[in-house]
Amino acid sequence: MPAGNLEKLEYAIKYGADAVYLGVDDFSLRAMRKGNIITLDNLKQAVDLAHNLGAKAYLTLNIFAFNKDIKHLEECMEIIKDSNPDAILVSDFGILRLLKKHMPDTDIHISTQTNILNYECVKFWQDMGATRVVLARELSIAEIAEIKQQVPDMEVECFVHGAQCVSFSGRCLLSDYFTNGERISNQGNCCQPCRWSYKLVEETRPGEYYEVKQDARGSHILSPKDLCLIEHLNELIEAGVDSFKVEGRTKSLYYVSAVAKTYRNAIDEVYDNPLANTSKYIKELKKVGNRGYTTGFALGKNPPDSYSYNLSKGLAGEDFLFEFKDKKKVDGEDRYLIKIKNRIYPEDEIEIITPYELYKTKIRGVYDLRGFELVVGNTNAEVYIKLDKNPKNYKYGLARTTGKK
Repeated sequence: MPAGNLEKLEYAIKYGADAVYLGVDDFSLRAMRKGNIITLDNLKQAVDLAHNLGAKAYLTLNIFAFNKDIKHLEECMEIIKDSNPDAILVSDFGILRLLKKHMPDTDIHISTQTNILNYECVKFWQDMGATRVVLARELSIAEIAEIKQQVPDMEVECFVHGAQCVSFSGRCLLSDYFTNGERISNQGNCCQPCRWSYKLVEETRPGEYYEVKQDARGSHILSPKDLCLIEHLNELIEAGVDSFKVEGRTKSLYYVSAVAKTYRNAIDEVYDNPLANTSKYIKELKKVGNRGYTTGFALGKNPPDSYSYNLSKGLAGEDFLFEFKDKKKVDGEDRYLIKIKNRIYPEDEIEIITPYELYKTKIRGVYDLRGFELVVGNTNAEVYIKLDKNPKNYKYGLARTTGKK
């Protein structure tokens, strides 16, 4: 699972991830801006936290590096080495060479940015000392199986969920172009122009704009739907995939937790019963932000309905309401300190999600920090609430709406 900051790292693991991937701003393909972000200063703390929680931590150094990046990486190498990640994800040959020189005993994973599409390419990276390859999203399950058959002693990882890029294996120059080089996609700062709405102007008719449409569905002609392969986990396991990966280091704490829990449950069910029908989990995944779901190239050719023509941002089937922070007793009853993400009211029906539970209940009271009853709990406020049914363990608990249309 993605770990965009320390809190998301912890929640991802608590909700079921076996491993997290994380990056520091200077060297990864996602520039983080919110929360207790992971930097060179706290990188060791982040890796140690993952290890203490029983999971692995993979460091992403997968930018395409210029000379200045190589020089900076050399300056930071002792910090990275001291952090002791379980593996490092790379795209760049120069970065790979530095790692083999300074950290020869650390596993190397090859990023999907290298667009690995065939078994000879996998053999090449194996010859270069890599222990795992993250395959391109453009492969079908049958093609993945053939790669694994040809190179059985190489670990293969594939994406099973999350946002997709319009460009081949994410190697996009649109952001660079539209921002005059200020927001470079492959340096971790994409402005996501594939999510914009476009209009067309004909060269000989300047100033006359025509909306670019696909029938009546809008003008987001470059925006792919999100990948979702939860119905095909057993096929991927049978194909020999060693690791499933979810896209989303810029996604919310709620997204990371809910998706981790859903895939954890589905994977466990498939291992218990390979014939299990995991389509029921789609309902859960629709409760988090998405642009609609597609199987992408997994079943063969990319289906014609795999683009989200009328959406620029992912819409969630349910709203994230609050996260639990603490608990106290008042007149013998439990009251929970919460941090509100979207407005709540007494008598609201809500759904509680924890690493251990998923159930519906009602809010029976909202109170300020002094104990006075409120008629509304406003966004970003910290308040106490009373519930009809209490969670068995509130730590890492979250709440969302239920029955939103």
